[in-house]
Amino acid sequence: MAETSTPDSLDLAEQITRVFRVMDESQKFVAEQKKLMAEAAKLERDRALAPWQVALAGMTAGAAFFGAGVAFVKLLGP
Repeated sequence: MAETSTPDSLDLAEQITRVFRVMDESQKFVAEQKKLMAEAAKLERDRALAPWQVALAGMTAGAAFFGAGVAFVKLLGP
């Protein structure tokens, strides 16, 4: 009965090692979660800005076509 109530030093060291291992795994899990949350926020931001990027690209292309048309008319005009 005395053996069950007093823990051995090896059992205690094993338990301490197990606790540190679990804490390390927990910290790794938290770091991975933070990384995934940052990636999700970036994707959400990109998704929100996508229509503006398309609009600006369209306006730029329109301005380029307009400039090309003006240059072509000046080339062929009097």
